[in-house]
Amino acid sequence: MRSPKDFFAPLAVGAPEPLRQIPVPPSRMIHFFDPSNEKMAAKVPDLAKKVDVLLGNLEDAVRADRKEAARNGLVAIAKATDFGKTQLWTRVNSLDSPWVLDDLITLVTEIGDKLDVIMVPKVEGAQDIHYVDRLLAQLEARAGLTKPLLVHAILETASGVANVEEIAGASPRMQGISLGPADLAASRRMKTTRVGGGHPGYLVRTDPTGEDLTEGRTTYQQDLWHYTVARMVDACAANGILPFYGPFGDIRDVVACEDQFRNAFLLGCVGAWSLHPVQIDIAKKVFSPAPEDVAWARRVIAAMGDGTGAVMIDGKMQDDASVKQCRVVAELADALAADDPELAAAYDAATKEASA
Repeated sequence: MRSPKDFFAPLAVGAPEPLRQIPVPPSRMIHFFDPSNEKMAAKVPDLAKKVDVLLGNLEDAVRADRKEAARNGLVAIAKATDFGKTQLWTRVNSLDSPWVLDDLITLVTEIGDKLDVIMVPKVEGAQDIHYVDRLLAQLEARAGLTKPLLVHAILETASGVANVEEIAGASPRMQGISLGPADLAASRRMKTTRVGGGHPGYLVRTDPTGEDLTEGRTTYQQDLWHYTVARMVDACAANGILPFYGPFGDIRDVVACEDQFRNAFLLGCVGAWSLHPVQIDIAKKVFSPAPEDVAWARRVIAAMGDGTGAVMIDGKMQDDASVKQCRVVAELADALAADDPELAAAYDAATKEASA
């Protein structure tokens, strides 16, 4: 284990100095695209205007005989596109695959100055992050990069969940962690074939009210991922990195997708993956605080003054803990509104209405 005093030292001679604090730009949706698909590639310039993060996917959903085409396609797209404020990420192949070494060497060498984050799938423990950390430092030094690339881990094995705290703190490169429900379900031997979301068989039932044990007993579907998301959020918060919900596979079920995204948002996630354009607007809506919530948060902050003591607002007691909660909402709203005039207008209008 590295000494704390050496934690922020470059791992290769000539590599850029690691960041002391990760940047937190808007990251409400990580939109996946296949760089080997010419139709998808042609849409990238327009997509870059609509999303917070664009991710060139090289791993799952890319056939083995298309891996090189995807890698080369991402290089070409990155070189040809002005992404503006939109972040460019990639998901490389898993560390046990025959493609990942070429992924990292090619991408860092060719477009390292355009990439923001490298997503690493199936991370099992800190050792995986340490391997990627050192290799990236060597490649950054060779490419002459001045900005360190960040690393994002996907939580999709039982070992990864068991080691999530050490993964979150394994390197100053760590940007965040995403839930990978499909592979995690297989790793745990869960009996669901869905990609994210709930399951009608995972439920609780009200107690019987009479002798008939079947009559009048209501059931409530439960969230298969509540424990894992909550543990991931805690690990990320404790280490100053960002938690994300992963994919929701049923593209048609926009209602359940919105519900699952909102559950993750309320638990502390900052964004989710979007696999289809229809999910972009869902993520944008869910991971942006509602105007009425922003107005309430600003009202409480204003009433609390220096943040100490307690006040009564509309019959509800507010104290220092309340104002801390409200600052989370207000600060997120301010960050999003800085780049979104429509959100800024909605937040200001709601605040004025609440203050009237």
